[in-house]
Amino acid sequence: TGSLYTAPTATELTVNVTYDDLNRPILGPQNPFREQQLAIQNIPNGHVEEQAISEMDFRTQFRTFETYGYARDPSLLSGTVETGYVGNLNQASKLGGASIHDRVNKQLRNNKDARKKRESKGKLEEVEGPDAYKGPWAGYEDDYVGVPGGGDYEESEEQQTQEQDQQQQKNITVRNIAQQSETESTIFHGASEHDYLGRTYMAVPQDVDVNLNGEPGTQECFIPKKLIHTWEGHEKGVSSIKFFPKSAHLLLSAGMDNQIKIWDVYHDRSLLRSYHGHTKAVRDITFNNDGTKFLSASYDRNIKLWDTETGKCIRTFSTGRIPYCVAFNPDFNKQHIFLGGFSDKKVVQFDTRTGEITQEYDQHLGAINTITFVDDNRRFITTSDDKTMRAWEFDIPVVIKYIAEPDMYAIPSVTVSPNKKWLACQSLDNQILIYGARDRFRINRRKRFAGHLIAGYACKPGFSPDGRFISSGDSNGNVWFWDWKTCKILKKMKAHDRVVMCTEWHPHETSKVATCSWDGLIKYWD
Repeated sequence: TGSLYTAPTATELTVNVTYDDLNRPILGPQNPFREQQLAIQNIPNGHVEEQAISEMDFRTQFRTFETYGYARDPSLLSGTVETGYVGNLNQASKLGGASIHDRVNKQLRNNKDARKKRESKGKLEEVEGPDAYKGPWAGYEDDYVGVPGGGDYEESEEQQTQEQDQQQQKNITVRNIAQQSETESTIFHGASEHDYLGRTYMAVPQDVDVNLNGEPGTQECFIPKKLIHTWEGHEKGVSSIKFFPKSAHLLLSAGMDNQIKIWDVYHDRSLLRSYHGHTKAVRDITFNNDGTKFLSASYDRNIKLWDTETGKCIRTFSTGRIPYCVAFNPDFNKQHIFLGGFSDKKVVQFDTRTGEITQEYDQHLGAINTITFVDDNRRFITTSDDKTMRAWEFDIPVVIKYIAEPDMYAIPSVTVSPNKKWLACQSLDNQILIYGARDRFRINRRKRFAGHLIAGYACKPGFSPDGRFISSGDSNGNVWFWDWKTCKILKKMKAHDRVVMCTEWHPHETSKVATCSWDGLIKYWD
């Protein structure tokens, strides 16, 4: 029936309720002795009283009033007091109070003059002027035809001035937001920034037993069994970690202690550099293609662009709202463009060269959770708190695919498979759903990974480099591993004391996985 029955004292809902249903009035048993219970609330400046009148009588008087201009007074039981009519009393007296169903002499009706008169057809030899030939296209007298217009020149010029002022105000906010935030700084924690050959930590190490310049996914992967290292340095929880692009010899982490840190994955696995500049917790980080720069999104309403090697903050971006996710355009010729998802339901496109906003995508009805580029970077997928997924053409703010099912929950995190064909979407009903990353973006009903409890956290799924396994953390500090083909649980291991936010597989190793948690630790498993 589409109804939802709950106890008046219930504080939890056991079913997935849509956003519209949550705003409906509460229904219950009707009290037969109380009528129009909401009348006093809905009409504060008047009163409500009932009238017993049949539907047929009402329609008769309504049509009579429309045709003749009068109707019987509904507040009187008979027409003996005064006249008993409302409206055109002269017409009522002339017609004897006849209704629309009574026979009335044509000479007494007033609709003869109300009939519209056609304009003259004009003269055939006249082209312009009041006597111009109109022929069968002549209109009616006193007939108004609305013609759409764009306003006069002064109005459009004033509107353009307002738009320019608004755009300038936005650009001023973006450029000067750095003055409102904490002064950026960086600390190098190593012994020396350069080795004996003048190389920094950005150089890919060649003295390890793994080819870090090879193609990821060519090796056969296995599930990790033991803990081999723990990185300690964040004073609060770690919200996100990212391996350095391609080589993965460095690990970048974002913490709730307002700091971003970069760690060495090989050799002594030490802390290399800290980046300071945010005044609140950092929610998301992402590298560009070559790893020379990275973006950080924080709850202080700022997105900062950093130089990975020197630790310098290149530019700060802001719209005045909280950014929840950031993503560079993966195309090599569009590395100066990135997208940010904000709490005001918008996806905003920035240019890092000028610092200005170049596009806005504003179709969602809730805060933006994720932005994922698909289909050779021509399109991107966004998920939101409004329990929908939307696909967009890059640089065109029109939704090309709208995904919303009745049983669909919000999706707080998304990961692309190594072959770029699938999207692993962490759903808030404690399961990982698989959607196609090609043209149709359909859900794969045969693939469903469940068993873990995320309890509303944005636990990011992870893929093994060869695509055989999928992993995820949960709210209890466990890490789960599933088989991609069979969707069966292969292993569950206790990794942290609090919720595990990310599980990142090393792209060149066979079984190494990095996990981060709100307990402030980053652990490395093999």
